[in-house]
Amino acid sequence: MASPALLNSLIALTFIAAALLAIVPVPEWALYYRPEWVALVLVYWVINHPERVGVGVAWLVGIMVDALTGSLFGLHALGLALVAYLTLRLRLRLRLYTVLQQASVLLVIIGLQLLLLQWLQILFDLPRGASMIYLAPAMSSALLWPLAWLLLGGLARSLDLN
Repeated sequence: MASPALLNSLIALTFIAAALLAIVPVPEWALYYRPEWVALVLVYWVINHPERVGVGVAWLVGIMVDALTGSLFGLHALGLALVAYLTLRLRLRLRLYTVLQQASVLLVIIGLQLLLLQWLQILFDLPRGASMIYLAPAMSSALLWPLAWLLLGGLARSLDLN
């Protein structure tokens, strides 16, 4: 088993990589379908290492995403805290599900996160999408969950962190 410091470093690096993927420029049409990379990484670590990654870490990572994207301070923090809380509550069940079943649960969890973000944008009169297209990232995230699960799991296994 690798050291806790190595695990903490890997967790931090995966969150940084996910946050960078969240701000990589994409074509205008692809903006609506960009997966919620940070939420995917958050869910993986909450499922596999809830003693290290929970609501507090989700809040801090959300503040980082708010700073990177220039959004209202605390907007993503609140959304990611919701994702972490729901994942923690469902963690034991999620571990028993197949990856495809997990993806369907993630569709709902990330959909709730996006609904919360949309509601807060309406509440604070911020620019937002005009239709239900704002839920598209939940679908793309759910579709990418099996790949994220394999990549993050393979990385953790190669470093003997599980």
